[in-house]
Parts: sequence; C-alpha cells; structure tokens
Amino acid sequence: MLPFSQNSHYKLSFLVLLLWVSHLVDSKSGFELDESLTYLWPLPTEFTSGNQTLTVDPTLSFSALGKGGNSKILIEGFERYKKIIFKHVSGISLFDKSRGIRSVYDISELRFIVNSDSEELQLGVDESYTLFVAKKDGKSIVGEATIECNKCTAFLRVNTLWRCTSLLANTVYGALRGLETFSQLCAFDYETKLVQIYKAPWYIKDKPRFAFRGLMLDTSRHYLPIDVIKQIIESMSYAKLNVLHWHIIDEESFPLEVPSYPKLWNGAYTKWERYTIEDASEIVSFAKMRGIHIMAEVDVPGHAESWGAGYPDLWPSSTCREPLDVSKDFTFDLISGILSDMRKIFPFELFHLGGDEVHTDCWTSTPHIKQWLNDQNMTAKDAYQYFILKAQEIAISENWTPVNWEETFNSFPSKLNPRTIVHNWLGPGVCPKAVAKGFRCIFSNQGAWYLDHLDVPWNEVYSAEPLEGINNVSEQNLVLGGEVCMWGETADTSDVQQTIWPRAAAAAERLWSKREAVSARNITLTILPRLHYFRCLLNRRGVQAAPVTNKYARQPPIVAGSCYEQ
Repeated sequence: MLPFSQNSHYKLSFLVLLLWVSHLVDSKSGFELDESLTYLWPLPTEFTSGNQTLTVDPTLSFSALGKGGNSKILIEGFERYKKIIFKHVSGISLFDKSRGIRSVYDISELRFIVNSDSEELQLGVDESYTLFVAKKDGKSIVGEATIECNKCTAFLRVNTLWRCTSLLANTVYGALRGLETFSQLCAFDYETKLVQIYKAPWYIKDKPRFAFRGLMLDTSRHYLPIDVIKQIIESMSYAKLNVLHWHIIDEESFPLEVPSYPKLWNGAYTKWERYTIEDASEIVSFAKMRGIHIMAEVDVPGHAESWGAGYPDLWPSSTCREPLDVSKDFTFDLISGILSDMRKIFPFELFHLGGDEVHTDCWTSTPHIKQWLNDQNMTAKDAYQYFILKAQEIAISENWTPVNWEETFNSFPSKLNPRTIVHNWLGPGVCPKAVAKGFRCIFSNQGAWYLDHLDVPWNEVYSAEPLEGINNVSEQNLVLGGEVCMWGETADTSDVQQTIWPRAAAAAERLWSKREAVSARNITLTILPRLHYFRCLLNRRGVQAAPVTNKYARQPPIVAGSCYEQ
C-alpha cells in the first residue's frame, strides 16, 4: 500500500483503486447467471431444454446396451465422472429438511446405448452422441438419463424403459463426450445439498465440427512431470479437445528414452528430467481412456542441438551444432531408429516431423558439408528439401502420415509428399493456399492460438476461424481442424495450467461447435459469461485456470471478487 506522504499523483491513483475495490466488494452479492444462456462448454450442435429442476441420485447406477456396453473405457469413464458429479455428496440418501430422509430421486440411472465394440482411436473417430434427460412419469419405476451413441433421432417408450430406434452405430468415444456434457448439466445445490439438473428436460444431439482439436505441449524447454501431463490431458477432456501434440524434444533438451540409440537422452537437462518408454506408453494409454490422441513430434533438421550431447557426429561441427548434418547416412539411420522405436509407443496415424526455422548457415560454413553440397550439386535450400523429403519417407515407411510446419510448404510445395499435412503457424492465409493445392491443413495461427503470447486476449482466441478465406466446400473438408500451442520457454509445472486455461477453451469451442453459433455479433454478452462459468468449473475440478479477462494471460486476480466475474 502506498503511503499518503507520496506525491499527489500516487495519492490519486491509490484513491481510484480504493474506490474500485470498494465498488467490487459492495456489489459482490449481486452476481446472477444470465438464464437466457446455455452454460455448456463447448456449445452442443443441437439442443432443447425446459423449465424443470430434477434431482440426481448420489447412488446413480449405470446400464448399457449394445456391443460397446462392456467397454472398459466406458465403465471407467462413468466412475470417473461420477466422482466429479458427486464430489460434495456421499453415496447415501441425503436429509431433506422439508420431508425427512429423501429416498426418491428424479434421475437414478444413466443408460448407455453403444452399438459398436470398436475401441480403435484414429483421426475422425465418431464422437457424436445424443443425450436425453427427462423426469420420470407416474408409470415409471425409476428416473433415468440416456446417452445414446448411435445417431438415433427418435426415442420410444416401451415397458417403462427408454429405447432407441437405431440408425448408425457409434463409439465409446462419443459416449465419453456425452458423459462430459451430462456432468456439466449436473450442479450441486449448497442449500438442499442435492445434485440437480436445471432447465430439464434436455435433448442434446451433438457432434464435433472438426476431427482434429488439439493442444501442443512443449516438454523440451521445461520438463513436465508425468502427473502434470496427465492433469493436462484430463483437463483437455473437459473441453472436448482430442489431440495432445507432444513436442517432446527440441534444441534445449532431449528427455525421451530411445532404446535403439540410448545416448540420445544424454541431452536431457538432468538424469531426473527424463521420460522412459514406459512413461510414454502410460501417457498414451491414459489419453486413450479419455478419447485423446497423442501426436508425437521429432523436429528435424533444425531445433536438434540436444541430439549431439550423446552423438556429436550429428552436429555439423563442435562449434556449429544445427541443423543436423545432412551429409551423413548416420543422421538418417538414427532418425529411422527413433521413429521405429516411437512407432511401438504411439499408435496415432499422424506423426509430426517439424521442419520449421531451419537456418542452413552451419551447412554452408562447415567444410565437409559444403563439399558434399558441391558434390551433390545442391544449394542449401536444395539440401533442406532433401532432408525433409527423406524424413517423410522414413515416417511413411513406418505407416505414419507426416505433418510438417508450414515452412516446408512455403518453400517447396510441389515436392512434398501428397499425404503431407501442412501445419500453419506463422500467420493467416496458409491453409487456404495449402488446401487449394490438395493438402490437408491444421490451423495454429500464432497471432491468436499461441498460448505463450500472453497479451492475446480471450476474444481474439475465440474469434480466430480455421476456415477463414476458404469458401469451397471440398477445400474446407481438407482443414482437419486446429490446435493451440503451449510453447514452454516461460511455462513449467508452476504455471502451465494457468497459461493454457481458459484461453484454450475459447479455441476448443471454436473447433467443436457450429460456426454460426460461435460467431455471434456481441461475444462479450453471449460468450464471455459462459467462458467465465467454464473457467470456474475448471477451478472446481482442480484445474488452475487463470482469470478470463486480465490484460495478460495467467495473471492472478488483482482484486477481491467472484470467480464468475474475473
């Protein structure tokens, strides 16, 4: 606190701040939710609601029909969400002040209909679901909610049970997305001490707008422990993000174990800041249980100085250490070994090969590489192309689809393998050019979706549109989606979640919900209150999401106040 003995400018500033704080404190009890808004995030594709309030039994039971009903993914998902929903209540009937012990609840069973028993998790897996929540009538024995995972359009009431007219089988991953929505409908009432669902009955028919909805996580600039990565994956599922792009290694450190070349992780910061192959497999399994892909990245030929800590022959010279030495077969043998080992861990069909920010001065200034370039009749740019295409061949031989940062497309689009997925980052306008040439594209415009840019406000994240400038429907279909990028120079365990959330949620709704629904004219009135609410939901679930509207992302609160107004 500034003393009043300082100059008048500081006195005035202090008084203004004091009045502002006093106003906030005086108005702290006046916050109300806007009942005209739907507080589900991301916003479902189609939904209707009513005006009833239903109670949910804390001993909520689970039943499933169809081939997918016995899925471990589904069963564990239900138990996981049950702990979230009933965090504040016990598993016994609660005391009702007006009627004594309560024994009848409106919702006592959550019923799943999952016709497919496939648990294959690949790009474009069907994540659609239909959720119906209604109060039991007088003829019904129990109340129930149904998550129907096979694109039904009608429910028939037969023998007091909800049954579905099936049209097309769906997956357990759609059921997980429906579970998340159901959990957001459930709210604990602190006065009655009951879990309630407001605005029932609900009918929700939902599916994602884009197949690829990602978050990139950088574990090279700062090592992140396994438990932290799991926490981030868990939080991704709350916003229905479905791809963790794991930027495991970079020039600063090489923390991953590679059995074929065990000295590579000599490039880790310390012997304690490493990932074993078992660690990586555990992360992949943990993510799959939540319907989340892991897309690994090995960035070549630049951003690779750390590789030489174990294998110095990869450096052009001891004083000029990247890009990787393009002239040696050993370089590509080692890349082949890395990808072969990683293929045993990462089943996702996409693999990121980087290819960005390749500065070729070391190639042209190192005598043996300069001689090799002359012998091959190559310029440094030719060698860059040669390296990228050779790395792509290795990835494709491992049955991977290569993803490359946009510099590769900007430099030699006609030479790239036609299977290449172009990953935009430098700015807008790249995806329109890429899809026009038949390439698929991932949108990550750094001006809006780089989370380490702390001065980008939530509304700019929300307004960024992956299909901007693409009007042809067939070309729009080549945009897989997008991802927000959490580069790690200034983010570690202490602040990574605060930096990711809630701005990542803004992109998540853009990628899931219909374009018309997320392009309202005044998003301050229609979207911001909902984002405040979702941020508080993340906080309640233990996610360290920062205030929504502070000038800089991850900045802590500057005054006292409600979570819903920060």
